[in-house]
Amino acid sequence: MDHLDRLESQSIYIFREAFYAFERIALPWSMGKDSNVLIWLAKKAFCTKIPFPILHIDTTYEFPEMLEFRDWAKNYYDLDLIVWINEAARRGDPPYSSPIGYETHDPVTVTHELKTVALQQAMAKYQWDALITGIRRDEDPTRAKERYFSPRTAQFEWDYKDQPPEFWNQFTTQVGPGEHVRVQPLLDWTELDIWLYIKREKIPIPKMYFARPDPQTGKMMRFRSLGCWPITKPVESSATTIDDIIEELRTTKTSERAGRAQDHHERNAMQKLRAKGFM
Repeated sequence: MDHLDRLESQSIYIFREAFYAFERIALPWSMGKDSNVLIWLAKKAFCTKIPFPILHIDTTYEFPEMLEFRDWAKNYYDLDLIVWINEAARRGDPPYSSPIGYETHDPVTVTHELKTVALQQAMAKYQWDALITGIRRDEDPTRAKERYFSPRTAQFEWDYKDQPPEFWNQFTTQVGPGEHVRVQPLLDWTELDIWLYIKREKIPIPKMYFARPDPQTGKMMRFRSLGCWPITKPVESSATTIDDIIEELRTTKTSERAGRAQDHHERNAMQKLRAKGFM
């Protein structure tokens, strides 16, 4: 058993533990590389048919290529897909006094209202008691503090200073009214592991990850992390194949989320967003 086999086995084990422990589960899906590995692992864990819904929080600022990929993947994977938009925020209906968008608000505010609050709305309707997420510890220091089974309060708050230990695979599976647990099968994966696994398994991913000429500068650019188009920028790269990306990751000094503006809008922006419920 090699390194990828061990990661795959551990992730499938976590999937099955969560399915056994919780009655109502959903899997948030951003269409990014980690999300697509998560879908792939879920199909392996449950013998091709994923037995819970897939949730896409649509901010209405998705790149057109991501929406095309969503439509294609829904049929390819036979997903029970739920698309949720915070319609009140986009229209400016009460409790909002004006429409929420990147044209008028800062990235942290928009990210919270169109992603986290939208997720809270979906949770209130469907009453899920567990969410299976694709976060990894190596993405940023805040995510490095997570557990495999990480509880959230009814207000979506995360007490990262007081988390339960997970000795001998004893996971937190008890939830009170309105609470839920974030289940995180990819915590131990690195960005390089993700790409090595995508290559090995031939997992479909959006073409935006591969370098192409920038229309304005002519420089070769690619996305390392996908998000809303107003605040997600590509990085300079010559990687046009998965092998190129793997080689690039072995030597690059550029951080994975360098192109994500909400991470850099203010000091500890990611930690503040995650404490309020952001993925």
